[in-house]
Amino acid sequence: MTYSIAIAGKGGSGKTTTCSLIIRELNQRGLTPVLAVDADGNANLHESLGLKLHDTIGSILAEFNSDKISIPSGMNKGAFLQVRLNQAIVESTGVDLISMGRGEGTGCYCYPNSVLKDFIDKLKSNYRFMVMDNEAGMEHLSRRTTENVDELLIASDYSVKGIRTASRIRVLVDELKLDVKRVSFIITRVPVAIDSQITKELKNLNIEPIGFIPLDSEIQRFDLEQRSLLEMPDSSPAARAVKTLTDILLAQLP
Repeated sequence: MTYSIAIAGKGGSGKTTTCSLIIRELNQRGLTPVLAVDADGNANLHESLGLKLHDTIGSILAEFNSDKISIPSGMNKGAFLQVRLNQAIVESTGVDLISMGRGEGTGCYCYPNSVLKDFIDKLKSNYRFMVMDNEAGMEHLSRRTTENVDELLIASDYSVKGIRTASRIRVLVDELKLDVKRVSFIITRVPVAIDSQITKELKNLNIEPIGFIPLDSEIQRFDLEQRSLLEMPDSSPAARAVKTLTDILLAQLP
Protein backbone atom coordinates (compact mmCIF):
# COMPACT_ATOMS: atom_id res chain seq x y z
CA MET A 1 0.00 0.00 0.00
CA THR A 2 1.37 3.40 -1.02
CA TYR A 3 1.66 6.17 1.58
CA SER A 4 1.29 9.54 -0.13
CA ILE A 5 2.61 12.91 1.03
CA ALA A 6 1.86 16.20 -0.73
CA ILE A 7 3.32 19.63 0.00
CA ALA A 8 1.51 22.91 -0.68
CA GLY A 9 2.17 26.56 0.12
CA LYS A 10 2.85 29.96 -1.34
CA GLY A 11 5.83 30.67 -3.58
CA GLY A 12 9.13 30.67 -1.74
CA SER A 13 7.82 28.64 1.19
CA GLY A 14 10.45 25.94 0.79
CA LYS A 15 8.17 23.28 -0.72
CA THR A 16 10.69 21.84 -3.15
CA THR A 17 13.53 21.81 -0.63
CA THR A 18 11.36 20.11 2.00
CA CYS A 19 10.04 17.63 -0.55
CA SER A 20 13.59 16.75 -1.59
CA LEU A 21 14.76 16.31 2.00
CA ILE A 22 11.80 14.05 2.83
CA ILE A 23 12.69 11.92 -0.21
CA ARG A 24 16.32 11.89 0.94
CA GLU A 25 15.26 10.69 4.40
CA LEU A 26 13.00 7.94 3.03
CA ASN A 27 15.79 6.83 0.71
CA GLN A 28 18.33 6.73 3.55
CA ARG A 29 15.99 4.61 5.64
CA GLY A 30 15.55 2.15 2.78
CA LEU A 31 11.84 2.97 2.51
CA THR A 32 11.92 2.65 -1.24
CA PRO A 33 10.90 2.80 -3.99
CA VAL A 34 9.70 6.41 -3.81
CA LEU A 35 7.72 8.13 -6.55
CA ALA A 36 8.57 11.83 -6.67
CA VAL A 37 5.92 13.93 -8.44
CA ASP A 38 6.57 17.47 -9.60
CA ALA A 39 3.08 18.89 -10.09
CA ASP A 40 4.41 22.39 -10.75
CA GLY A 41 4.30 23.72 -14.30
CA ASN A 42 7.65 25.38 -13.57
CA ALA A 43 9.39 22.08 -12.95
CA ASN A 44 12.47 22.19 -10.72
CA LEU A 45 12.19 19.22 -8.36
CA HIS A 46 14.48 17.24 -10.67
CA GLU A 47 17.23 19.83 -10.14
CA SER A 48 16.95 19.53 -6.35
CA LEU A 49 17.17 15.75 -6.68
CA GLY A 50 20.07 15.91 -9.15
CA LEU A 51 18.09 14.16 -11.90
CA LYS A 52 18.00 14.94 -15.61
CA LEU A 53 14.52 15.65 -16.93
CA HIS A 54 13.89 14.96 -20.62
CA ASP A 55 10.12 14.74 -20.99
CA THR A 56 7.22 16.13 -19.00
CA ILE A 57 3.49 15.49 -19.21
CA GLY A 58 3.10 18.92 -20.80
CA SER A 59 5.80 18.43 -23.43
CA ILE A 60 4.39 15.03 -24.41
CA LEU A 61 0.89 16.48 -24.80
CA ALA A 62 2.31 19.32 -26.89
CA GLU A 63 3.99 16.70 -29.07
CA PHE A 64 0.68 14.86 -29.50
CA ASN A 65 -1.07 18.07 -30.52
CA SER A 66 1.50 18.85 -33.20
CA ASP A 67 1.34 17.75 -36.81
CA LYS A 68 4.74 16.05 -36.54
CA ILE A 69 3.70 13.14 -34.33
CA SER A 70 4.32 9.73 -35.85
CA ILE A 71 2.35 6.88 -34.29
CA PRO A 72 3.85 3.40 -34.83
CA SER A 73 1.93 1.07 -37.11
CA GLY A 74 -0.61 -1.08 -35.28
CA MET A 75 -0.89 1.26 -32.30
CA ASN A 76 -3.65 3.78 -31.70
CA LYS A 77 -3.05 7.27 -30.32
CA GLY A 78 -4.23 6.42 -26.79
CA ALA A 79 -1.93 3.41 -26.48
CA PHE A 80 1.01 5.39 -27.84
CA LEU A 81 0.33 8.17 -25.34
CA GLN A 82 0.64 5.65 -22.50
CA VAL A 83 3.96 4.46 -23.93
CA ARG A 84 5.26 8.03 -24.09
CA LEU A 85 4.07 8.81 -20.56
CA ASN A 86 5.95 5.80 -19.24
CA GLN A 87 9.03 7.03 -21.07
CA ALA A 88 8.74 10.31 -19.16
CA ILE A 89 9.49 8.54 -15.84
CA VAL A 90 13.01 9.43 -14.70
CA GLU A 91 14.41 6.36 -12.98
CA SER A 92 17.16 6.37 -10.36
CA THR A 93 18.24 4.27 -7.40
CA GLY A 94 15.35 4.19 -4.96
CA VAL A 95 13.59 7.20 -6.46
CA ASP A 96 11.65 7.71 -9.70
CA LEU A 97 10.34 11.08 -10.88
CA ILE A 98 7.43 12.23 -13.03
CA SER A 99 6.90 15.90 -13.86
CA MET A 100 3.90 17.85 -15.14
CA GLY A 101 5.83 20.60 -16.91
CA ARG A 102 4.17 23.39 -18.84
CA GLY A 103 0.60 23.49 -20.12
CA GLU A 104 -0.60 23.38 -23.70
CA GLY A 105 -0.82 27.13 -23.97
CA THR A 106 -0.07 30.26 -22.00
CA GLY A 107 -1.19 29.74 -18.43
CA CYS A 108 -3.16 26.58 -19.22
CA TYR A 109 -2.46 23.60 -16.96
CA CYS A 110 -5.89 21.99 -16.71
CA TYR A 111 -5.46 19.15 -19.20
CA PRO A 112 -1.83 18.27 -18.30
CA ASN A 113 -2.92 18.33 -14.66
CA SER A 114 -5.74 15.87 -15.41
CA VAL A 115 -3.43 13.55 -17.34
CA LEU A 116 -0.84 13.71 -14.56
CA LYS A 117 -3.45 12.83 -11.93
CA ASP A 118 -4.71 9.82 -13.90
CA PHE A 119 -1.17 8.66 -14.60
CA ILE A 120 -0.20 8.94 -10.91
CA ASP A 121 -3.25 6.88 -9.93
CA LYS A 122 -1.99 4.09 -12.21
CA LEU A 123 1.64 4.37 -11.12
CA LYS A 124 1.67 4.83 -7.40
CA SER A 125 0.70 1.30 -6.39
CA ASN A 126 4.19 0.29 -7.55
CA TYR A 127 5.81 2.45 -4.87
CA ARG A 128 6.01 2.41 -1.07
CA PHE A 129 5.81 6.20 -0.89
CA MET A 130 4.74 9.02 -3.15
CA VAL A 131 5.94 12.55 -2.42
CA MET A 132 4.33 15.36 -4.43
CA ASP A 133 5.66 18.89 -4.83
CA ASN A 134 2.78 21.19 -5.81
CA GLU A 135 2.83 24.53 -7.58
CA ALA A 136 2.69 27.74 -5.54
CA GLY A 137 -0.60 29.06 -4.27
CA MET A 138 -4.03 27.47 -4.11
CA GLU A 139 -5.23 26.99 -7.69
CA HIS A 140 -3.95 23.42 -7.88
CA LEU A 141 -6.34 22.53 -5.05
CA SER A 142 -9.37 23.46 -7.14
CA ARG A 143 -8.00 21.27 -9.94
CA ARG A 144 -7.81 18.48 -7.35
CA THR A 145 -4.22 17.46 -8.03
CA THR A 146 -3.72 17.29 -4.28
CA GLU A 147 -6.32 14.65 -3.57
CA ASN A 148 -6.29 11.04 -2.41
CA VAL A 149 -3.26 11.74 -0.21
CA ASP A 150 -2.52 10.54 3.28
CA GLU A 151 -0.66 13.64 4.45
CA LEU A 152 -0.94 17.19 3.15
CA LEU A 153 1.88 19.34 4.49
CA ILE A 154 1.10 23.05 4.20
CA ALA A 155 4.40 24.91 4.22
CA SER A 156 4.92 28.49 5.29
CA ASP A 157 8.12 30.46 5.33
CA TYR A 158 9.02 32.42 8.44
CA SER A 159 6.60 35.30 7.81
CA VAL A 160 3.16 36.48 8.90
CA LYS A 161 2.00 36.57 5.26
CA GLY A 162 3.15 33.01 4.75
CA ILE A 163 1.30 31.80 7.84
CA ARG A 164 -1.88 33.55 6.73
CA THR A 165 -1.60 31.98 3.28
CA ALA A 166 -1.15 28.58 4.90
CA SER A 167 -4.32 29.14 6.92
CA ARG A 168 -6.27 30.02 3.77
CA ILE A 169 -5.04 26.86 2.09
CA ARG A 170 -6.38 24.82 5.00
CA VAL A 171 -9.77 26.55 4.68
CA LEU A 172 -9.87 25.81 0.94
CA VAL A 173 -9.05 22.14 1.52
CA ASP A 174 -12.03 21.95 3.86
CA GLU A 175 -14.34 23.86 1.50
CA LEU A 176 -13.46 21.63 -1.46
CA LYS A 177 -13.87 18.52 0.70
CA LEU A 178 -10.67 17.08 -0.74
CA ASP A 179 -9.86 13.46 0.01
CA VAL A 180 -6.96 14.20 2.36
CA LYS A 181 -6.57 12.05 5.46
CA ARG A 182 -4.54 14.55 7.49
CA VAL A 183 -3.48 18.20 7.11
CA SER A 184 -0.39 19.45 8.95
CA PHE A 185 1.71 22.61 8.94
CA ILE A 186 5.44 23.18 8.74
CA ILE A 187 7.38 26.43 9.05
CA THR A 188 10.60 26.81 7.05
CA ARG A 189 13.69 29.04 7.20
CA VAL A 190 13.22 29.47 10.94
CA PRO A 191 15.91 31.46 12.81
CA VAL A 192 17.31 30.39 16.17
CA ALA A 193 14.83 32.53 18.10
CA ILE A 194 11.18 32.70 17.00
CA ASP A 195 9.69 36.20 17.13
CA SER A 196 6.69 36.68 19.42
CA GLN A 197 4.66 38.03 16.49
CA ILE A 198 5.07 34.72 14.64
CA THR A 199 4.01 32.81 17.75
CA LYS A 200 1.00 35.12 18.18
CA GLU A 201 -0.08 34.65 14.54
CA LEU A 202 0.14 30.88 14.81
CA LYS A 203 -1.97 30.94 17.96
CA ASN A 204 -4.56 33.32 16.47
CA LEU A 205 -5.01 31.06 13.44
CA ASN A 206 -5.01 27.88 15.51
CA ILE A 207 -1.96 26.50 13.73
CA GLU A 208 0.29 24.05 15.55
CA PRO A 209 3.18 23.16 13.21
CA ILE A 210 4.50 19.61 13.37
CA GLY A 211 7.86 20.77 12.08
CA PHE A 212 10.14 23.82 12.19
CA ILE A 213 12.85 23.66 9.55
CA PRO A 214 15.71 26.05 10.34
CA LEU A 215 17.65 28.39 8.12
CA ASP A 216 20.49 26.34 6.70
CA SER A 217 23.50 27.69 4.82
CA GLU A 218 24.09 24.19 3.46
CA ILE A 219 20.91 24.50 1.36
CA GLN A 220 22.24 27.64 -0.31
CA ARG A 221 25.68 26.10 -0.82
CA PHE A 222 24.21 23.01 -2.49
CA ASP A 223 22.12 25.25 -4.75
CA LEU A 224 25.15 27.32 -5.81
CA GLU A 225 27.15 24.16 -6.45
CA GLN A 226 24.15 22.56 -8.26
CA ARG A 227 24.35 19.49 -6.07
CA SER A 228 21.57 17.05 -5.29
CA LEU A 229 19.89 17.49 -1.91
CA LEU A 230 19.90 13.70 -1.72
CA GLU A 231 23.61 14.14 -0.87
CA MET A 232 22.95 16.56 2.00
CA PRO A 233 25.06 15.54 5.03
CA ASP A 234 23.39 14.35 8.22
CA SER A 235 24.98 17.32 10.01
CA SER A 236 22.74 19.75 8.08
CA PRO A 237 20.28 21.50 10.45
CA ALA A 238 17.52 21.28 7.83
CA ALA A 239 18.19 17.57 7.22
CA ARG A 240 18.06 16.90 10.97
CA ALA A 241 14.73 18.75 11.24
CA VAL A 242 13.29 16.78 8.33
CA LYS A 243 14.49 13.56 9.96
CA THR A 244 12.34 14.43 13.00
CA LEU A 245 9.47 15.45 10.71
CA THR A 246 9.69 12.11 8.91
CA ASP A 247 9.52 10.28 12.25
CA ILE A 248 6.22 12.07 12.90
CA LEU A 249 4.88 11.25 9.43
CA LEU A 250 5.84 7.57 9.69
CA ALA A 251 4.16 7.32 13.09
CA GLN A 252 0.87 7.83 11.23
CA LEU A 253 1.34 4.70 9.17
CA PRO A 254 -1.27 2.01 9.84
